[in-house]
Amino acid sequence: MLSSPEPKGLIPFTRESFELIKQRIAKKHCEEHEEEDLKANSDLEAGKELPFIYGNLSQGMVSEPLEDVDPYYYKKKNTFIVLNKNRTIFRFNAASILCTLSPFSSIRGTTIKVLVHPFFRLLILISVLIDCIFMSMTNLPKWGPVLENTLLGIYTFEIIVKLFARGVWAGSFSFLGDPWNWLDFSITLFELITRYSPLNFILMLQTARTLRILKIIPLNPGLQSLVGILIRCLKKLTGVIILTLFFLSIFSLIGMGLFMGNLKHKCLRWPQENENETLHNRTGNPYYIRETENFYYLEGERYALLCGNRTDAGQCPEGYVCVKAGINPDRGFTNFDHFGWALFALFRLMTQDYPEALYHQILYASGKIYMIFFVVVSFWFAFYMASLFLGILATAYEEEKQTAVEKTKKIEPKFQQTIKELQEENEAAQTTTTQIEMKKRSPTSTNISLDTLEDATLRYKEELKKSRKKCPFCWYRFAKLFLIWNCSPCWLKLKEFLYRIITDPFTDLFITICIILNICFLALEHYPMSSQINNLLNFGNLVFIGIFAAEMILKIIAMHPYGYFQIGWNIFDSIIVFLGLAELYLANIHGLISFRSFKILRIFKLGKYWPTLENLMLTLSHSWVALRDLVLLLFTFIFFSAVFGMKMFGRSYKECVCHIDKDCQLPRWHMSDFFHSYLNVFRILCGEWVETLWDCMEVAGQSWCISFYMMVILIGNLLILYLFLALVSSFSSYNTATTEKNKEAKNLQLAMERIKTGINYVYLKILCKKQNIPKETMDHVNDVYVKEDISDHTLSELSNTQDFLKDKEKSSSTEKNTMTENENQSLIPSPSVSETVPIASGESDIENLDNKEIQSKSGDEGSKEKIKQSSSSECSTVDIAISEEEEMVCERERPKHLKNDYGRRSSPGQISREYKKGKIWQNIRKTCFKIVENSWFKCFIGLVTLLSTGTLAFEDIYIDQRKTIKILLEYADMIFTYIFILEMLLKWMAYGFKAYFTNGWYKLDFMVVIVFCLSLIGKSREELKPLISIKFLRALRVVSQFESMKEVVRALIKTTLPTLNVFLVCLMIWLIFSIMGVQLFAGKFYECIDPTSGERFPISEVMNQSQCESLLFNESMPWENAKLNFDNVGNGFLSLLQVATFNGWITIMNSAVDSVEVNMQPNFEINIYMYYYFINFIIFGLFLPLSMLIAVIIANFNKYKIKQGGSNIFITIKQRKQYRGLKKLMYEDSQRPVPRPGNKLQGFIFDLVTNPVFNVIIMVHICLQAILLTIQSDEQSPQMETAFFWIDSIFVMLYTIECILKLLSFRCYYFTIGWNIFDFMVVIFSITGLFLPMTVGYYLVPPSLVQLILLSRIIHILRLGKGPKVFHNLMVPFMLSLPALLNISLLLFLVMFVYAIFGMYNFAYVKKEAGINDVSNFETFGSSMLCLFQVTIFAGWDGMLTAIFNSEWSDCDPDKINPGTQVRGDCGNPAVGILYFVSYILISWLIIVNMYIIVVMEFLNIASKKKVKTLSEDDFRKFFQVWKRFDPDRTQYIDSSKLSDFAASLDPPLSMAKPNKGQLIALDLPMAVGDRIHCLDILLAFTKRVMGNDVRMEKVLSEIESGFMLANPFKITYEPITTTLKRKQEAVSATIIQRAYKNYRLRRNDQNTSDIHVIDGDRDVQETKEGVYFDKAKEKSIIQSQI
Repeated sequence: MLSSPEPKGLIPFTRESFELIKQRIAKKHCEEHEEEDLKANSDLEAGKELPFIYGNLSQGMVSEPLEDVDPYYYKKKNTFIVLNKNRTIFRFNAASILCTLSPFSSIRGTTIKVLVHPFFRLLILISVLIDCIFMSMTNLPKWGPVLENTLLGIYTFEIIVKLFARGVWAGSFSFLGDPWNWLDFSITLFELITRYSPLNFILMLQTARTLRILKIIPLNPGLQSLVGILIRCLKKLTGVIILTLFFLSIFSLIGMGLFMGNLKHKCLRWPQENENETLHNRTGNPYYIRETENFYYLEGERYALLCGNRTDAGQCPEGYVCVKAGINPDRGFTNFDHFGWALFALFRLMTQDYPEALYHQILYASGKIYMIFFVVVSFWFAFYMASLFLGILATAYEEEKQTAVEKTKKIEPKFQQTIKELQEENEAAQTTTTQIEMKKRSPTSTNISLDTLEDATLRYKEELKKSRKKCPFCWYRFAKLFLIWNCSPCWLKLKEFLYRIITDPFTDLFITICIILNICFLALEHYPMSSQINNLLNFGNLVFIGIFAAEMILKIIAMHPYGYFQIGWNIFDSIIVFLGLAELYLANIHGLISFRSFKILRIFKLGKYWPTLENLMLTLSHSWVALRDLVLLLFTFIFFSAVFGMKMFGRSYKECVCHIDKDCQLPRWHMSDFFHSYLNVFRILCGEWVETLWDCMEVAGQSWCISFYMMVILIGNLLILYLFLALVSSFSSYNTATTEKNKEAKNLQLAMERIKTGINYVYLKILCKKQNIPKETMDHVNDVYVKEDISDHTLSELSNTQDFLKDKEKSSSTEKNTMTENENQSLIPSPSVSETVPIASGESDIENLDNKEIQSKSGDEGSKEKIKQSSSSECSTVDIAISEEEEMVCERERPKHLKNDYGRRSSPGQISREYKKGKIWQNIRKTCFKIVENSWFKCFIGLVTLLSTGTLAFEDIYIDQRKTIKILLEYADMIFTYIFILEMLLKWMAYGFKAYFTNGWYKLDFMVVIVFCLSLIGKSREELKPLISIKFLRALRVVSQFESMKEVVRALIKTTLPTLNVFLVCLMIWLIFSIMGVQLFAGKFYECIDPTSGERFPISEVMNQSQCESLLFNESMPWENAKLNFDNVGNGFLSLLQVATFNGWITIMNSAVDSVEVNMQPNFEINIYMYYYFINFIIFGLFLPLSMLIAVIIANFNKYKIKQGGSNIFITIKQRKQYRGLKKLMYEDSQRPVPRPGNKLQGFIFDLVTNPVFNVIIMVHICLQAILLTIQSDEQSPQMETAFFWIDSIFVMLYTIECILKLLSFRCYYFTIGWNIFDFMVVIFSITGLFLPMTVGYYLVPPSLVQLILLSRIIHILRLGKGPKVFHNLMVPFMLSLPALLNISLLLFLVMFVYAIFGMYNFAYVKKEAGINDVSNFETFGSSMLCLFQVTIFAGWDGMLTAIFNSEWSDCDPDKINPGTQVRGDCGNPAVGILYFVSYILISWLIIVNMYIIVVMEFLNIASKKKVKTLSEDDFRKFFQVWKRFDPDRTQYIDSSKLSDFAASLDPPLSMAKPNKGQLIALDLPMAVGDRIHCLDILLAFTKRVMGNDVRMEKVLSEIESGFMLANPFKITYEPITTTLKRKQEAVSATIIQRAYKNYRLRRNDQNTSDIHVIDGDRDVQETKEGVYFDKAKEKSIIQSQI
């Protein structure tokens, strides 16, 4: 906002200006009210360039003090500015307060000139960058200390300059007024002290110096402003952070109560063989973790097997017992033994880092029933918290974006005119200069015409425009001379001929086909590859290089080199050609084989012919320009974290490495050097942090490591989320814009149209030849055509009556309109029409999944519709109903119309018989229609569908052992099959074949019936037994039976299908990385494995494959390949998918960085810089494509939402009503007030329990009980156990007393409030929990039962009106999204169900290893759901796929006997496994993304409603809710004295914060007798104040008034007698009159005094008059200010 309409020019800051500032400071209190409206100009902030509107900057004003051009700073902050030669603004405080020199001091003037000079900032920036480089080095050169001292001197000099130039403390622009200066001063002072101190502070010095990296931020104005924006975002995230900590604490306490000490349960050999020596050092390393030798270990596992005493927990093998002994797993860091570690574990589950390990540990130790805990925490809680953070950040980003747009709109018109004037002045000056030069060039010709001057001026302007381009003017003259080839007429004809060829559409089609074929050739590369295929690929490479080179040469000839290189795509094509030619000569040279990778760039040639790819590339380039500061800030933070971690923990890793490795070798992930520290930070930001944190805590301690990791996780994820939202916003905004296709894309479409036209022409020619047939055949065809025509039209359509033709035209037009409006609607008839048999219209399978039912309307009640007659089939199901009147017309006109065809072959008797048969058929169809449309029939089919789906869960590996259940299931399958066949036949009869098979849902039902039939056939014959495995498709029928799932499927299809083009672009990006991976790693993941230990042989023993095969006396060792590799593009895609989901990606990266060459033994980190390949893939192959996809999905989501009328697209019509009810419930307390009892004692108790203080006391007790629970720990002393028992008893007693008091006071109304019922149940269960152990024993009842029951009352904090309001505001979007979330969750559960059944049929007997174990397997339905839940949260699916990969004799036994079943073998099916997991990951990801979109959009919807100056139904509801508190008797009036409190109690936007009396008086509200104000008058006035001059205001006011009158027709109203403004004026007038009368009395008393005091009395009267005048003026000003 500009502070002044006409900005003043630049004025030197003089001593007079300084004196004015001093005077202003002295009189500041008198001018405060005049300066309230001043605001800072965002374009005149320090660090920005001064706009040209303030005039040119003369040389004498550079680096000199000038008066501040912004009145806000000049008047309020008392500042002056200094400009450097780049017009950059530097602002200084003029006042001298603490150690601040005068602005006219020579010392301060000199330091200011140094400070504002551009080279000073450049010097500091270069120094910081050099310092960053040296801080990242592990070993400094010899001259390193000299450089460090030099840099320290530069930083000290900078601080001294700033201290003298800005002053120590003189305001916000002094040295200490900038927080970054505090950081610089602290670091420099600490470095000076430690460097010259006799004590050894080297480690602390190195760590503290890393903070200087952050100095890059204040040196870049863009970064500095971005940090300010993020700090504002953090303020908005405060509520989310508090709510997250609250939920984490509650879940941690629940985890302590459920799992405390359970992770120490291990399988111990019993009896022990050697009881004296129980401890055994398994590694021989004194620092390594000690374990008990008698524990049971699974093969290859580091920690002992966990177990539990529950039946569903892990069981010990024979000879072992489950005891509580040893330490917790993961070096003791994973446990719930006290609150700290429980909170750590819950934070790990929330961030979903390696959750499958903790998941398995808890289920082994506690039982599978606790899967519910993990579903709530790992899925719903994590989803809710992530949605909150995304929603708040998205809202904050949109606000910042909107603020920037508004600033631009305000500033642009004011500066545009000035810029235009400056340009006109410059052009005028240039024109004058041209005319003068022309006169100088031709002094002899004095009579130059005006036309010649104008031509010269125009030529000069053209030359000026060209000279403003990047290249100098001489280069353009050179280009025109040598790069434009217009040699001879023959050459021009050749050029014209070639131009026609290269611009022909078929040329572009040919080039596109060549690009696609080249991509296919690139994707065909694999390992091992035969020589024939290798030669074929090399030959294809030569051919494609030749084609692309020929294209380039022809285009250069046709367009000139000058024209060719003016187009960006042509430059790119020429680069590809030159790189391809260079590859032919350099690829065989050792060390230059990387030139092969440049072939991948040819894929991007598709962008010229693929508009989607080109548009996304343009959007990405625009986004990079807009978001470069954000990317730079993220990179700065990563660099700082890497250096800080290296300096903090690098030495600890080297000194204490034996704590984490038995061979005392540094692990792969450490922080001893910068590169590994950078990789570690990058891994943390990818979400994998807990394993490296365990290592860090072992070597460097827990406090520093946890603090460092939390800093990186929280700040890093904030930056990444903000960048992600910015990218999504840019992509979605760009997608909404319409972009024109380029010439090549249009040519491609034109070529395809020509091909289609040619094919159609040939097809028509062939048809014309076939039409030359005998006349008899044509007559027969005509007869058939007449029959079909009669069968497809009513008889009334064939009559010649004029009236019916008109009706036909009307009906046909109506039908066309209906089909255009409802082409996406379902063709299921309306159940309200019981007498009509509907006719079906065509419907698409995909586009018509969101159809609404077309309702057929009958005419008069007396008219009946009948079925038309058909000559083609008497039993046709494709019939049309006609009315009786139409039938009469048809009967009268039929002989005339059908005398040549139909009437000749049908006698009246035949017609009568056919009519009777048609009548019977019509009645049969009506009956079937009534049956299938009956609600009871639909409920029955839905119940049968659920039963048939549920029976699939019983067919696990134990089904053969349960004979009775197996027989029942077989009979059930037969019954279900017959029922569904009968339903299908009934629908065929009712709707007809056309309606049935053109409806997508009925097609799905038909497919399920076929599945039922095939599964029954498969049971009857042994050779068809594999057909049984398709039974899992039966569950898909559930979708068509429930409207909520149908709505979700429709919405998902509508939002997903349009993203197919963008999905192909993302797939192409993955193809690029996969091809690159094949070229880099194909055949290099093989290694020689020691079969005894399962580890790789070191490079010192085995160097290649031949040595591996000749090892151990010619007994070859296994030369094995990694199961996930890059040997071909398909394997590359699968490996990249694991990297993208961060499952198994560490193993893949380890194989890549250890790879050497083909047939060479891998070596530890020999190829360490291959990490960059995966880093680039995560950034450009995962992060950016994910942003594109989600942006397009959001854009389609919004488009479809607008088409649906702005309502939620994932809920049904009935749920929309529930949504409105839920909205009311969230915004108001729906409980009715409890009447106060008449009894005095009960009334006293009622007043006590309804007092807000009583509720506060109860909430304090609830929180106190939760806090006391955090003190507990595992294996605490018996005294602590006793103390907690009595504490629990005290809380139970207190809650019981509360319950009794409320029962006495509320009476029967107590149980009408849900929260009271909840509290009552808590009291009952807690009392039972206290006394139950005394009766059944302490071992059967967990000790934490009572504590968890009491803890459940903590949920009162989230109660509306009771807990913090910020919690309620954060819960509202999630609660409003619940209906849609539940619908999507049901679909997700159905998908999990289908895949779980499929997994049971295909992977039930897979060998248990890797990710498949006793807990996670596919043996039963419950275990399959456990596996699918893991895959849903992208956890551990790589291990399951590894187990399914066991398909060879060396890995599995195909003849293994499985007890209790006839199935043999434990091998998996890799192809089926890949398809299974990949498809499920994509489907579940799509569903979960839409869940996030729903919640985030609800946040943005609420935020947008708050911005718009309008009022919703919720605002009025809140108004009346507050009104009830001030008007409990419902008189519709409140006293005017309560109006101020009432206005302050309202919610925004109607609220008025105190002090608000002046604003309320200005509303001029009517007042009735007794100074009372009516509710409607207040509401109308407040509404008018909010909406202002909105055009909708009058309509809203009239609707409010009419609605209020309708709702209260019998209320007595009173005529107003005055208004608030008049009453205030009366009060002020009365005050003035009273003061005047008082002064008059005083004056009269003075006149009655003695004559001696006459003079003094006159003087007093004069003073009194002046006082009266002053009082009157004061009162008048008060009234005006209040008005």
